[in-house]
Amino acid sequence: MPSISTTLPDLCRSQITISFHSSNFHVAIKIFNAVSDTGIGSCLEEFQDLNCSSIIAAEFWDGILSVKTTAICDDEIYHYHLNLRKNISSSRTLTRLPSNPKNGLKFSGTEVYLSISESIDVLVSAINHFFQKIMILNIPNIAIELVTEREDIPGSRCENVFLANKSNPGPLSTSNVECLKSGLEDYVLRHGNSLTQKCNTCFATSERLKVGSGIACSTENHKSSGLMMEVVVIISELESKCPCFRECSSKTEVLYFKDFTPCSISHSTLNVLSTIDWQSYGLTLENVVDQGVCVLEWGDSPSHSQIDMVLHCYHKQYPMHKTQPEQHLIKKAVTAALNNLKETHPGILRSAHALKICSHAPDLARSIAGLILSSNDPDFQGECFSLLGLESREIGANAVEDCIQEKIVSVIEMNDRKPRQRNVVAPSLFEDDCDQDSSYQDKEYEEGEDEFIYLD
Repeated sequence: MPSISTTLPDLCRSQITISFHSSNFHVAIKIFNAVSDTGIGSCLEEFQDLNCSSIIAAEFWDGILSVKTTAICDDEIYHYHLNLRKNISSSRTLTRLPSNPKNGLKFSGTEVYLSISESIDVLVSAINHFFQKIMILNIPNIAIELVTEREDIPGSRCENVFLANKSNPGPLSTSNVECLKSGLEDYVLRHGNSLTQKCNTCFATSERLKVGSGIACSTENHKSSGLMMEVVVIISELESKCPCFRECSSKTEVLYFKDFTPCSISHSTLNVLSTIDWQSYGLTLENVVDQGVCVLEWGDSPSHSQIDMVLHCYHKQYPMHKTQPEQHLIKKAVTAALNNLKETHPGILRSAHALKICSHAPDLARSIAGLILSSNDPDFQGECFSLLGLESREIGANAVEDCIQEKIVSVIEMNDRKPRQRNVVAPSLFEDDCDQDSSYQDKEYEEGEDEFIYLD
């Protein structure tokens, strides 16, 4: 197979090679990262800050990393050893080994080597699953190649390529949140990566996916590298008779990425998700469960619909100082994404208050239509038909009633999409009891300077 970096221009190529011998339970893993355009090499501090003790047990790995790295401007390839079992803050240091000359050649890249005692099938399955999750980020200029080979069997080399949007690659200038939207859409269309391609039975048309996105960010200054929180929420409408219909539609698995890497969600983040005013979007959150992944359990999710959500927190540049927690940005970004969904897809995520008012719309429309049609004043009727956008006075009663109901619901939805102003008394058709109860959480997690937007 030709090299990825020569087949596709302007790509950063990462190659993971797993080599093993049938008589040896130890598996050697070599990670090669070839940077084809920037030539900046790797930031060694990133390796020093790695925390792998909770990921790989000591019985499987001694914690030793062997790192080789070079930048375009370097004349040598630098070698280091690092023991990740040592404490991060005190004794963990990079041990520099003799370098190799580049003999005038211009290239950049990083190679990491480690040896793990694990079953090859278990290891390859876990790495494949990890890369499939990374593909949700849909980064257009990253290609990952997984190579497995048995040292005792010639010709046993097997290659697997992970490339974002292989069938329809987007431009390299696409923003991260747009890539995230496209990646989550692909994830949903393949039923959570359980299928190798889009499920045409459930998703014959793209209209079955309702997508919303939101961004919150902290201010970038000399003390902060700028923290970004991007959220994408997708509501997919599924036919109950579809063989792929998931019975767990009352649950949402929240996918979480930090600095472009899949990771687990902290308990503080779980707490933030529980403080969001879900009732403003017609949802009742019954429980937030930590099952290795975060799962939101709904009391009344939309019928025959599945809600999927992904959160991505990253720094605009590598942080040189300890950064503030991202919890204060999560609530803003999730809320912005939900507001974006309501704005771009009228009729979904109506608040409990809006649903209550809408339930009275048919009776109200019927009464107004009856008043208009029973009037003996042709000028009055003509003025009413003109306001409703109806041209013919011969139109039937049902059409007038439907038109009035549509306009009533439209106004209700328009007001439901407006930001909810707390502590402001305004005239309302009905008292919204949840207004007083939901304001107690609004000022939590507001530390730091930040702003938020939602995207069309």
